[in-house]
Amino acid sequence: MVDRPIEEIVCCMGQPVAGNPTQFIMERAFNAAGLDWRYLTLEVPPENLSGALAGMRAMGFRGGNFTIPHKVAVIEHLDDLSEAARLMGAVNCVNQKDGQLIGENTDGKGFVQSLKKIVDPSGLKVAMFGAGGAARAVSVELGLSGVSEIIVINRTESRGQNLVDLLNNDVGIKSSLVIQDGEVEIDDDVNVVLNATSIGLGDADAQVPVVVETLSENMVVADVVFNPPQTWLLRQAAERGCTCLDGLGMLVNQAVIGFQIWTGVDPDPAVMREALEEYLEI
Repeated sequence: MVDRPIEEIVCCMGQPVAGNPTQFIMERAFNAAGLDWRYLTLEVPPENLSGALAGMRAMGFRGGNFTIPHKVAVIEHLDDLSEAARLMGAVNCVNQKDGQLIGENTDGKGFVQSLKKIVDPSGLKVAMFGAGGAARAVSVELGLSGVSEIIVINRTESRGQNLVDLLNNDVGIKSSLVIQDGEVEIDDDVNVVLNATSIGLGDADAQVPVVVETLSENMVVADVVFNPPQTWLLRQAAERGCTCLDGLGMLVNQAVIGFQIWTGVDPDPAVMREALEEYLEI
């Protein structure tokens, strides 16, 4: 009998995680790269997050992805943060290094890489729905990419203002808050409209609170939701002649970055994109 090394394990923790394709993408990429690694998808409610992190340490996981609702709450259970994650106050990727759990954030970088394939973010005005973990990550990276202004649209004033203050004071990007109370009109001079909330995740008919008639064909309309790829927002925007950006590219790009962080190996993005499309049957 030949001894084989123990497989390296990484994971995804969140709630809900049903329909999350990252395991399918990562295991296909591991195989293509010749790595004997495994990826687990774990449903972890908020009250069990602390125990889940203790288990991750005890079982020697090499890292993991953290999704809704854990991107901010996971921070208190980690040993250290990357500079970007510390600035954003949100983590979606954890790497185990020398027994320490280090928080990273790949959400924003993945989105900006997708956006750059359509338009240069420099000098653009952005209207963004949401102020949670994904919104913080994306808006910080947009700020670092040179957008001129970010309008944060959020239901909760305190959370929204906290993000606006971060962008104004720490990132150095002009930002303001619009309290979402009913449907929101988008100003004519906005270049990019972004849904950075979970509205639409697993529900193709869930409506982002936007006045559709204020979307115009000169705008890029983007959604961080990847499943379904064609959300209500993107369908409405397409009918208005907008340029649309779905969440698939963002997910692939952030998966590439996470793969590199954990393994030190550059994966094949084409393999990851093909796996994602196969999983979603598109």
